[in-house]
Amino acid sequence: MPDPTNAELLARWKDEPAPLLPLLHALHERDGQLSEEALRAISKGLRIPIADLFGTVTFYHHFSRDPGGLDRPRVCNGPVCAMRGSDVLTASLRAAGHDPQAMPCPGRCDQPVPVIHRGTVLTGRTASTLASGPSPLPPPPPAGIEECVFAGIREPGRATLAGYRAQGGYQALKRAATGMTPVEVIDAIDASGLAGRGGAGFPTGRKWRAVADAPGGPKTIVCNADEGEPGCFKDRVLMDHDPHGMIEGMALAAYATGAARGFIYLRYEYPETFDILEGAIAEAEAAGLLGDGILGTEFAFDLMVRRGAGAYICGEETSLLNSLEGKHPFPRNRPPFPVTHGYDNLPTVVNNVETLASAPPIIVHGADWYRGLGLGDHAGTKVISLSGDIARPGNYEVPIGLPLAELLHRWAGGPRAGRAIQAVTMAGLSGGFLAGADLDVTLDEPSIRAKHSFLGAGGIMVFDDSRDMIRVTRESMEFFAEESCGKCFPCRIGTQRLVERLEGRGPRTVEAWVDEVTDLNEVMKKTSACGLGQAAPLLTESLIRYFPERVRDHVAAQEER
Repeated sequence: MPDPTNAELLARWKDEPAPLLPLLHALHERDGQLSEEALRAISKGLRIPIADLFGTVTFYHHFSRDPGGLDRPRVCNGPVCAMRGSDVLTASLRAAGHDPQAMPCPGRCDQPVPVIHRGTVLTGRTASTLASGPSPLPPPPPAGIEECVFAGIREPGRATLAGYRAQGGYQALKRAATGMTPVEVIDAIDASGLAGRGGAGFPTGRKWRAVADAPGGPKTIVCNADEGEPGCFKDRVLMDHDPHGMIEGMALAAYATGAARGFIYLRYEYPETFDILEGAIAEAEAAGLLGDGILGTEFAFDLMVRRGAGAYICGEETSLLNSLEGKHPFPRNRPPFPVTHGYDNLPTVVNNVETLASAPPIIVHGADWYRGLGLGDHAGTKVISLSGDIARPGNYEVPIGLPLAELLHRWAGGPRAGRAIQAVTMAGLSGGFLAGADLDVTLDEPSIRAKHSFLGAGGIMVFDDSRDMIRVTRESMEFFAEESCGKCFPCRIGTQRLVERLEGRGPRTVEAWVDEVTDLNEVMKKTSACGLGQAAPLLTESLIRYFPERVRDHVAAQEER
């Protein structure tokens, strides 16, 4: 059967919601690149100025404009994979006749080193050992620990509708749609204390209530599945092994808010997950759990997957919305907020995968049950993605308030033999480092913020005492400099200047170096337009705080040159 023509692909997608990304992907996969001819056809068919379309396409990492670009293997150069030999794997691929290119962290920090080749993710240390495979299941928790989103994930068949329903799946949706008012659903989520698990920590019930109360429609539920923060890979395991948990959570959010449509914005680097989600949605539709007349009621909710193309900034909710709408994915100025002016400038809930997957168990077991999963006064659980120099990397669902040391040493087995933990990052990279006595924190926002960091999305990378923290900081800052969208100059210029200081350029005395870097940190934190520019300085700020001797050595080496 011949490949579809440009006209046939345009006819397929132009009248669909959020058509640009799936159309670009279809052309990219057909041709192995996005040619000028294809872009001009899209420009005409979707009535997007060609200059705007070109700027949008070239913003994304994974859309190639060169012939055969899709066939080039992409190798992770993130912090963990850099420690695990991404440069060795790149050389091995070249020796095997490939033309690899680097890519930012693709969310496989528990399986270094990942390579994306066309629609497959492979992992290994050399070209000859690369192999595909499913996302690792999370290790079981210690005795006495009760989970929320991971409670049934290890059961065989959980990813199928039959397996999910066998464990009580979709009972929450049935209870809500046939026996609760939307306000009662929101009240239950609010009373549970569930807050956004994607990083911002905004109360979920309050967000749903704001959308329910906002005028205008159709309203929209958007699942932010673009977990592009290095060191974060929790959403991948939830979608791969428990997709219906997230889908049921989205349907609950739609019922509670009156939304008629939903999008899962999935990061490009999860190609197998895309197929899993499409299959799960089809199963739910066939069973009357999505679409019109859900569970025999008047409730209707349509759900679609839209795949990103590789841009860290699209994890920021307003950049994600712009990307969905086919616009250049810059962050929006706020206010107004998405709860009133989101997708298509209409009321929109944006929640991440873990947040949405937490909603069904709350409706089934009750708000008090969920609150009781935390320790002390803290409510609920948090999935932590743990990677780096640790014996058992992986995803761990911990009670909020668990001591970090307990997670590192009891749950995950501690550092490698003969080594000690030198530092960890928090919130992926965005929270900077914790080290020394400040490793004695509990995994909750108040404790970690008291140490000038934050828990955020829950990615923690471990660095033992064999690692050079100047190099780690430089490579991490290079990521932020590469991923800065460029909209505001404090971030665009500031990240580059910090990279230069970490490379050895800049003042030649310790005092002047620290003063200049501190000034850059403060300006970026106070004046950057979004979280990227506000968080990146926490790396250099914490480097100065915890490793002053290493900073001295770094500057002294500059003086000698």
